[in-house]
Amino acid sequence: MPLFSDDLFLGAGATYMGTGPQSATATISATISGTTLTVAQYLSGDPLVVGQYVTGSSVTAGSYITANLGNNLYTLSASSTVGSAETMWVAGNALLGDPSPMSLGVGPLGRIYVWDTIPQAQQAANVAGSQTPAGAGSLTLAAGTSSKSVVLASGSNVIQLDCPRAVSVSQVTGGNVVNVTVSGYDYYGQAMTQTISSSPAGTASTLKAFYQVSSISVDGATGTAVTAGTTNTLGLPVRVIDAGYIIHVGFANALGADAGTFTAADTATASATTGDVRGTYVCDNASPNGENRLVMAIALPALAVGPNSTRTGALGVTQA
Repeated sequence: MPLFSDDLFLGAGATYMGTGPQSATATISATISGTTLTVAQYLSGDPLVVGQYVTGSSVTAGSYITANLGNNLYTLSASSTVGSAETMWVAGNALLGDPSPMSLGVGPLGRIYVWDTIPQAQQAANVAGSQTPAGAGSLTLAAGTSSKSVVLASGSNVIQLDCPRAVSVSQVTGGNVVNVTVSGYDYYGQAMTQTISSSPAGTASTLKAFYQVSSISVDGATGTAVTAGTTNTLGLPVRVIDAGYIIHVGFANALGADAGTFTAADTATASATTGDVRGTYVCDNASPNGENRLVMAIALPALAVGPNSTRTGALGVTQA
């Protein structure tokens, strides 16, 4: 991730804003005298750095590197005893809170993030086709227009949308009000869940913007057919806690600013009922149709970019 001092580009630098454990593993030959770790061999290809968490079969859990003494010598925060070979796990930078090395970032960052996307038209049934649950259980998911079925590395199947957006659940006619739980992942691979109440003869939508949907369940019989699809509520790529950070929004090739509906990032501890951790936007000037381009310029605060940035500052609180 680029690091900046005022407006001077200083080149690429490591970031520890990752959203998952994503730990590096390696077998090392090492010895410890007191709190000094002497590393003879490290095979992961990733250097040990100050602030990095360290755990292993004979390393005190929660230890981290407090100093790099040079010549493969490191000082740990706690004493341990290491044999001739040690399997070591490292995860993130202890000085930044709870992050880890980032495998998927938000892209090159400066003072302004330019979000450039062409969202597809919303669809009422491109996540789950028409079906009538007779009781509590899961809907059968099926990809439709502008969505696709994807197999994750874990082997599970998800419905992937064209971009992060709120998910809708519709009942064409009247029926029963049931609790609907949508589960899946955001654009950065964080697991997320939202529970909403269905709307007989209407549509209910999640507050959170999903990029991948892994399941949709109901807690009872709906009485009438339901479908699940997408809305025009788009999920922002970085955390925006105030509309003042949005410098300009252009949509559908219009020079004038788009006066859409912005919802700020929810900064509370995430749950199945909280809002989107980065914020959402609904275009006003026209509707997404797979041709209209959305270009949003977002001013980034110090917590989102630069040497003192944090994962929460850039990507929001941990999803749930």
